Amino acid sequence: MSKKIFSWSLANAAGTLVYVFLVTLVIGNGVKIFGKMDNLAGPIAFLLLFVLSAAVTGALVLGRPVWWYLAGDKKGSIKLFGATLAWLAVFLLIFIFFSILIS
Repeated sequence: MSKKIFSWSLANAAGTLVYVFLVTLVIGNGVKIFGKMDNLAGPIAFLLLFVLSAAVTGALVLGRPVWWYLAGDKKGSIKLFGATLAWLAVFLLIFIFFSILIS
């Protein structure tokens, strides 16, 4: 794997991890931050956050590979996408391992 693909895939996956962490903090502390929402605003805000998260993580995971693909670097784009998914899988396994250890 080239250094460029290694670096970009790690950056893409790390950015996704940071974004997921921040969204998790917001969701986990939603009542503390926003108070109890007994009206329609709560579900709408949650669904909008879900849609925004899909767009942001999609851009982080797919943005550069699609850019490279459209620029003609088809093999590099597929390798970058695969490497980004591999990093995400590594992060997932690390969090599962530590979750088991903590509980």
